[in-house]
Amino acid sequence: MITSTYSQSSGKSEIVNINGKNIYYEVHGEGEPLFLLHGYTLSSKSWKDYIKNFSNDYEVYLIDLTGHGKSDAFKETLSIKSVAEDLNGLTNYLGLSEIKAIGFSFGGDVLYQLALINPTLIESMITIGAVGTWTVNDFPEYQKTFTFEKRDDFPWLIENHVTDEKIEALMTQFKNYTVKISDQELQSIKPEVLIMLGDDDEGMSWEEVIRVKKNLPNSDLWVLPNVSHGAHEGETKEDFIIKAKAFLSKER
Repeated sequence: MITSTYSQSSGKSEIVNINGKNIYYEVHGEGEPLFLLHGYTLSSKSWKDYIKNFSNDYEVYLIDLTGHGKSDAFKETLSIKSVAEDLNGLTNYLGLSEIKAIGFSFGGDVLYQLALINPTLIESMITIGAVGTWTVNDFPEYQKTFTFEKRDDFPWLIENHVTDEKIEALMTQFKNYTVKISDQELQSIKPEVLIMLGDDDEGMSWEEVIRVKKNLPNSDLWVLPNVSHGAHEGETKEDFIIKAKAFLSKER
């Protein structure tokens, strides 16, 4: 099934069937393809305010990753690799052989998996609050509080997702959020990576950050002081945009 519409910002939008799942994306601007990927339980809406900052230089793709937004709800056990495979299928459908990308949290973890699945696809990427390895098992308090019964405590769920079915699937699958990338896999990653983190990000293990930085062959680390998980948002948004544009525009 393919359904074409037009999004709120006058860019093309479409729902396409990838690997048996309906995936939503929208496109804005012209230039090299730039994918902006959202965090877990968010959607492409979380990047809406950034379109104007990148669309003069890039063809910006906002994507509802598998299980999120206008894409199909999760029907299988959560797998970050499977989400990356769906994203790779979308790039094949779009006929894109090379992209640049920015991924926040879950979106960043997906990018590391995508770089392993399709080593020549990503030219450069920025990951925010993500280093490719994370497990909810290290945070039992998250699992206790993040439940469907307590969904009203998380207002962004309703803002980003249409149905209770999708919200329940996301919250239920959170217990399966585990992704691991080995030293050898890190060493094989081709794109240049900017790892962006807030030093108050309670979900990040600094031992893991050091391991990833040590093993990623082409990587920079940018740590923002007194900043939590959403290091690209709020007071740091302007600095993020300046740094992201400079990084993505570098000649390689």
